[in-house]
Parts: sequence; C-alpha cells; structure tokens
Amino acid sequence: MTRLSVNINKIATLRNARGGNIPDVIKVALDCEQFGAEGITVHPRPDERHIRYSDVRQLRPLVTTEFNIEGNPQAKFLALLHEVKPTQATLVPDANDAITSNSGWDTVKNFDFLKNIVSELKADGIRISIFVDTNLKNIEYARLAGADRIEFYTEPYSANYLKNNELAVKPFVAAANYAREIELGINAGHDLSLENLAFLHKNIPFLDEVSIGHALIADALYFGLEKTIGLYKEQLK
Repeated sequence: MTRLSVNINKIATLRNARGGNIPDVIKVALDCEQFGAEGITVHPRPDERHIRYSDVRQLRPLVTTEFNIEGNPQAKFLALLHEVKPTQATLVPDANDAITSNSGWDTVKNFDFLKNIVSELKADGIRISIFVDTNLKNIEYARLAGADRIEFYTEPYSANYLKNNELAVKPFVAAANYAREIELGINAGHDLSLENLAFLHKNIPFLDEVSIGHALIADALYFGLEKTIGLYKEQLK
C-alpha cells in the first residue's frame, strides 16, 4: 500500500500571510488524518516563512499517523529533529532562499556529510529518507550512507507528463527497480497531482509513500479537504 502524506506547508503560508491563526495549521493536520491521510509532512525552512518550528513542536504529540519532517540538515534543523524525533526525516539539499525544493542530492559528492548525519539521526530511532534524482549512482550512495529510503524528486516527471507520459516515467521506473533491488524504500514527491499521480503509481506500484502539498491544497479550494484527500487516495489504488 502506498501511503498518502499531506504536506501542510501551504496552510501555514496562508495563515502567515494575514497573521493570527486562521487557518489553524494544527487543526488542519488533524483533520487530514481524520479524512484518511496516512501521514503529515512539514518542511520548516530557516526563515520560517510557512511552517514554523513552534508548529512542529505542537504537532509532534498530536499527529497519530506518520510524521515526516523535510529539510536541509543544517544545525538548527538537526536540533529540531533530535528534539521531536519524527517518524521520518527527509534530507533535502535546498538553499535557504529556495522557493521550493529544486534538486536531489549529489550523494557521491556529499557522501561523508550525509553518512554522518544519517548515523546521528538513526541513533534517535528516526527513519531516514534522502531526496534524490533518478541517477543510479546517487541512489547507490544513499544506500551506502545508511538511508532507509529515498524520495524521488518528481518535478521532471510532472513537467514532462503531458508531453509523453511513457518517456516521463521511464527513468523513474528504472531507478525505482534499482532501489528496490538494493533494499531501499521508495517515496516520491514534488508537483504530483490528480493529473499525474495514478500513472506514476501504476508504473511503480511498490512506492511506500507520496508526499503532496501544493496541488492537494489547491484542489481542496474547489473540492473541499475531505473529498480531495479521498480523490488522491483513489489514485493510489
């Protein structure tokens, strides 16, 4: 079964735009779980322009599904992970000023750095996923660094899906099969939507988890949050 983890960053962005506590990020996270989400994802950035570190601390004792925290493993982020001990930490190489994540790790170049961090976090019982592209060497070195899973950066798939869906998914299928061979779990995220999710899942049915935020929250403006989560889960059947 492929789990749906809802990224609630955009809820926090909307709240922060006006100040106050509308919409209530904590309530939305719990509602997502009630409506069928099997996980909650947050991606706190150093400037806290959407999810705040205080949100993460409030969420930790309340989330009853899998709690996934994404981010660049800088000192402040690592301290947060050690404090709250989420189910999963997804290590992403995004710059401080990045609007959104835009690449996977070069795990060969950053091998020693990642290996040390993975070891440090796994000592706290945290499952580790490393954000990568479809380069097999990057997948191999994620495994050598000790990661439990990888998360595919799926923007290239999403960007090319309408042009030629078979060509768009082909490198991801090859990379997923290789990751499975070397006993890595497989997550996916970035620009996945109701338009392209089912085809990805059809071709990689053994995905462990998809993490979706932007498109899902945008769809919820039209369909409502409960119906939208149901629609996304339908794509994973």
